[in-house]
Amino acid sequence: MANPFLSFFSSRMMGNLLLIKLLLATPWLIWLSVCDCRRHELPNGLTLGGAAVFAAVAMAAGTDYLLASLVTAFLSSLFLLLPFFLRAAGAGDVKMLFAAGLVSGPGNTLNLVLLVSLAGLILAVVMLLAKKVDPARLKHYLRCLFDFRYDRAEGKKNLPPADSESCRIPFGVAIAAGLWCNLLIQFLYQA
Repeated sequence: MANPFLSFFSSRMMGNLLLIKLLLATPWLIWLSVCDCRRHELPNGLTLGGAAVFAAVAMAAGTDYLLASLVTAFLSSLFLLLPFFLRAAGAGDVKMLFAAGLVSGPGNTLNLVLLVSLAGLILAVVMLLAKKVDPARLKHYLRCLFDFRYDRAEGKKNLPPADSESCRIPFGVAIAAGLWCNLLIQFLYQA
């Protein structure tokens, strides 16, 4: 028979761990988002430094928790691996998502990836509506998918360069929003 005192203590400890993560992650995520919006880069010192800090927090919770968090981090970063190889995502985004997986903790891979994807979709739509991003590439890809009469080679010639500022979405903001929502949901669920 389970000891009710120990189950209360462990749920209380997990709630404290989530609160610590939420308090530590919030300024870090804001700082990364500002860096990504201003310079379109996520510095290694911030992404990998944050990963190191949250690895230490996970280690304080126990070795098993750390290993499970590292698995979540690895699986989460795989989400951006294909876009990285297609040059649709930067290495900073992959490192930030790895750190986000480490922060979110064990068993949260799917939740994190879904929330980051939803935040990225919302960010892209808002940027398109605000005319902060050139929709030419989106139109080209959609026509390639759905219009069999579309001349892909001719359409590709008229696209702006891929490294143009008008084509870049600061995906670090979406990762930050998705991670913060994930932590908040975990914290509210524990309460």
